Amino acid sequence: MPYDREKSKALAIKVLETEADAILSMKSRIDESFFDAHEALAECKGHIALIGIGKSGHIANKIASTLASTGSPAFYLHPAEAGHGDFGMLKSSDVAVMLSNSGETEEINQLLPALKRMKITTIAITGSPESTLAGNVDVCISTGVHKEACPLGLAPTASTTAALATGDALALTLLQSKGFTPEDFASSHPGGRLGRRLLLRIKDVMHSDDGIPKVLPETLLSKALYEMSAKKLGMTLIVNSDDKVVGIFTDGDLRRTLDQGTDVHKTPISEVMTENFHTIEP
Repeated sequence: MPYDREKSKALAIKVLETEADAILSMKSRIDESFFDAHEALAECKGHIALIGIGKSGHIANKIASTLASTGSPAFYLHPAEAGHGDFGMLKSSDVAVMLSNSGETEEINQLLPALKRMKITTIAITGSPESTLAGNVDVCISTGVHKEACPLGLAPTASTTAALATGDALALTLLQSKGFTPEDFASSHPGGRLGRRLLLRIKDVMHSDDGIPKVLPETLLSKALYEMSAKKLGMTLIVNSDDKVVGIFTDGDLRRTLDQGTDVHKTPISEVMTENFHTIEP
């Protein structure tokens, strides 16, 4: 069948509109349940465990990542694996946030008795506030949508978008209430651009002690070249007997010296220092 670009464009726009509407509909869900969930997460003394399976599992994983990077230690727990040993990752000081659009996900609901025995605070993010999950948790946030963006009405699309946006809303209101700063954000992103910009110090990249190329003024140029090559900085400092810097000799200086026909095996740096060195007052 030939590709119908206009038909695809119309559907793509409708998908975006449907998902946007789903997010906007969550505005009315910022109610007491949301604030109760926020308070439970803010008071958590341990970690926040995000639990979900299937598409909801992917959303749970993403929310856990967002929480962890914004000052609320969190991790993703696969409910099926939890039932076979990974439940040991949880402590009574943790808070469990469970995502299930139907609220009837067997792998999640089978964890509820164990969570209650450990007295772990439980929060549900579900599209079905009358479900088994919703009725057996401490706090339930409803994220039900009128319809999915999928034209078949089957693939989780608008519902997962609404759940993700709700998770972002929780994470960022927690960030605000904790007074989380750009410096704090950088601490959890040491490999990112922001982390490097805010955390990297001169001492982290500077060369010091034996890593600094340096020679005495009477050193032959050939030996100075060896020092420059060994330390791989493209230069060497010139120091006096008191280890005070009196000059710097660079690759460019060396090339200019060679262009003048200077014998590097017989000429000490002191003989070319006035002409080729950028002198520094000791």
